[in-house]
Amino acid sequence: MTYSLCDRRPEPTLERLLADLVPPPRFAEARLENYVPDPAHPSQEEAKQRVTAFAAEIGRPRGGGFLSRLRGKRTEAARGIYLDGGFGVGKTHLLTSLFHAVTGEKVYGTFVEYTDLVGALGFQKAVDLLGTSQLVCIDEFELDDPGDTLLMTRLIRELSDRGVAIVATSNTLPDALGEGRFAAQDFLREIQAMAERFEVLRIDGEDYRRRDGVTEIRTLPAPVVEEHAAGQPGATLDAFDALLAHLTKVHPSRYGALIDDVAAAHVTGMHGLTHHHDALRFVVLVDRLYDREVPMLVSLAADGDAAQEGVLEDLFSAELLRSGYRKKYFRALSRLASLANDGRALAG
Repeated sequence: MTYSLCDRRPEPTLERLLADLVPPPRFAEARLENYVPDPAHPSQEEAKQRVTAFAAEIGRPRGGGFLSRLRGKRTEAARGIYLDGGFGVGKTHLLTSLFHAVTGEKVYGTFVEYTDLVGALGFQKAVDLLGTSQLVCIDEFELDDPGDTLLMTRLIRELSDRGVAIVATSNTLPDALGEGRFAAQDFLREIQAMAERFEVLRIDGEDYRRRDGVTEIRTLPAPVVEEHAAGQPGATLDAFDALLAHLTKVHPSRYGALIDDVAAAHVTGMHGLTHHHDALRFVVLVDRLYDREVPMLVSLAADGDAAQEGVLEDLFSAELLRSGYRKKYFRALSRLASLANDGRALAG
């Protein structure tokens, strides 16, 4: 029997939300020792060395000892690291490697997973829970709306004040978060206050996925996609437009639960996107599929001659690729090309 993602409406429990605060399967074996910097880009080796040193620093006393408490001084606020760079330069590998290198209490999640956790627990309970950690790792740090800006800047400030080390990855510098998306100048003070908590490490380089020669989103004929879905245990099969409509009914923080136990995702009728609301939700789904190493088998829409193999071009319109979300879109294109390549290999 072939299943559809559109039939799923995940309602993860609080226990599930907490259990998910660990690195995804794709990076379960990521370690500082197996991060291989590109010699052509020295900033990668520099970032590796700094993250290695930072891991050794976590857990050391930072003030706030017995004498400090007698004098009424607060614990020194912890500083964090902000890994900035283009997609595919190894930021997530370094972040997960740091997580594995730290032996104390720690949590790891994407930006949207933390906002969902705060929504489920309430702000103060979330601070109290996360505040017991030595390290909080935040992947894919993006501020797409004013509400998230205020929430996450306050969360980081309060955790930092408690001595929690925070390390984040993003494609946008801290003082440029929200740029081109909403009136960031209205929240400049909050953004700058958050940025002051981080040491920024800029990482240059080429997308490592291109080293395998995978640069295009290769499609399969629709009958091949459908036939493979019917014969693949744990497969899902969805029409692209129906899937986009379904994603509007599921919070992005639940897209991980949406693909639980999916062995391969099959999507037919793929075509270009012109609106941010569809494109951004699909980006999150691609991210979760990539994190969980779920291959994708895709076919083009009928006007793209679905009976033939081909290349999915212009998934995101030129206008989208010029927007403030452009780095998200380019990352998704790279990851989708990799997943589609895995799918074609699976189909033989």
